[in-house]
Amino acid sequence: MTSATRADGALATRLRAELDPAQVIDDRQELRTYECDGLAQYKVIPALVALPHSADEVAAVVRACAEAGVPFVARGSGTGLSGGALPHADGVLIVTAQMRHIVEVAPADERAVVQPGVINLDVTRAASPHGYYYAPDPSSQQICSIGGNVAENSGGAHCLKYGFTTNHVTGLEIVTPAGDLVRLGGRAPDPPGYDLVGAFVGSEGTLGIATEVTVRLVRLPEAVHTLLAGFASTDEAGAAVSAIIGAGVVPAAIEMMDALAIEAAEAAVHCGYPDGAGAVLIVELDGSAAEVDAQFDDVERLCREAGAFEIRVAADDAERALFWKGRKSAFAAVGRISPDYIVQDGVIPRTALPEVLRSIADLSRRTGVRVANVFHAGDGNLHPLVLFDDAVEGQSERAEEVSGAILDLCIEHGGSITGEHGVGMDKVRHMPRMFSADDLDTMQLVRCAFDPAGLANPGKVFPTPRLCGEVPGRHRGAHPLQEAGIAEVF
Repeated sequence: MTSATRADGALATRLRAELDPAQVIDDRQELRTYECDGLAQYKVIPALVALPHSADEVAAVVRACAEAGVPFVARGSGTGLSGGALPHADGVLIVTAQMRHIVEVAPADERAVVQPGVINLDVTRAASPHGYYYAPDPSSQQICSIGGNVAENSGGAHCLKYGFTTNHVTGLEIVTPAGDLVRLGGRAPDPPGYDLVGAFVGSEGTLGIATEVTVRLVRLPEAVHTLLAGFASTDEAGAAVSAIIGAGVVPAAIEMMDALAIEAAEAAVHCGYPDGAGAVLIVELDGSAAEVDAQFDDVERLCREAGAFEIRVAADDAERALFWKGRKSAFAAVGRISPDYIVQDGVIPRTALPEVLRSIADLSRRTGVRVANVFHAGDGNLHPLVLFDDAVEGQSERAEEVSGAILDLCIEHGGSITGEHGVGMDKVRHMPRMFSADDLDTMQLVRCAFDPAGLANPGKVFPTPRLCGEVPGRHRGAHPLQEAGIAEVF
């Protein structure tokens, strides 16, 4: 890890020569547009913003940064929820949102090749006429970009059956932190050699910038059946989830919302969920018609046995879309009941759902901080929404404490501090609680192999940066970065 140089007028001049001058922003008021991603608690104004239109232009910007020793951060649509695209005050923010070309849809290969700024849902729209779709479906799929999905290893409501972004990316073109264009993987499902694609997906921009992505397409299912079940409590809804999975049924999705999340969704989109529900489940099955019909009867029965007081089965695509509208809008809908909120992301074993949800409720009562719960119940991926009013003194700090305590609960129950939102800036301090010093050191060795100068998205993921190039172990004399409190020698 080397000390970085601040982006200056000379670098701006060089970038304007490499790109069109209009693709480089240095006006402070315009730069404020990019000061945060979807996690608005952290804000940093970048020194420069570059808006490349091609892989060659991304490479030119990165090369200029590397030669000047200036840090850089990649950003797509800016919908991330962990501060992963938070700019560096001395660096260049490289925004790939204008790289929106779908290069190819190849149904015979069950692949599509897209640029990083392509919107997630647009891949499915392009593939649907051929009988295919792109399975990962974050709640923000109408606005989030494939490049950002790759960086954060995004999931979505249907990740229970179909997995995350990493399960659907087979090839990448990337710009390395040195500014070289490199291809990893391809169209083959399991290319020979080290799994560099797997290492890159979910690396949060610390290993380089994706400029082209080859994704796996999934054939549209023959049948899709969706039900909405209302329960008196999250305990009953959680019992239904365990019963369904325990019966050997693997739905495409099982989503849960508690009473506060339902209240927000009703205020925002009038989704018409069952009155008086303490929790609702959305369960969706897809596949062959015979299999879906048989399993759907089992799911409906298991929901009733667990205590569902109302079950609705979507009669058509319009009603199915209405069921999902409340769930998909939940994060934004919370703004109807709270001026500010933190979207958290942790994972627990599915069987621990009732206990952890009770603990979150107890934590909320003790602290006076409201928490709305909406999450992927099938795989235990929680998305607690911690509500507060930043205009009231002390509420922001209490919300941060509750948010951190929820992640501690996840770790205590054998889970993880993130399922699909990434670590970014938000969870850096929690990494040592989940990983040992040796774990973190090994992870950072991978980062150093890709980025020995430490310029790619510095300050993210790891609580203290590794001094790349130094011999592991104790040193006689302190490194200058150690003395400055910026880095630690492992």
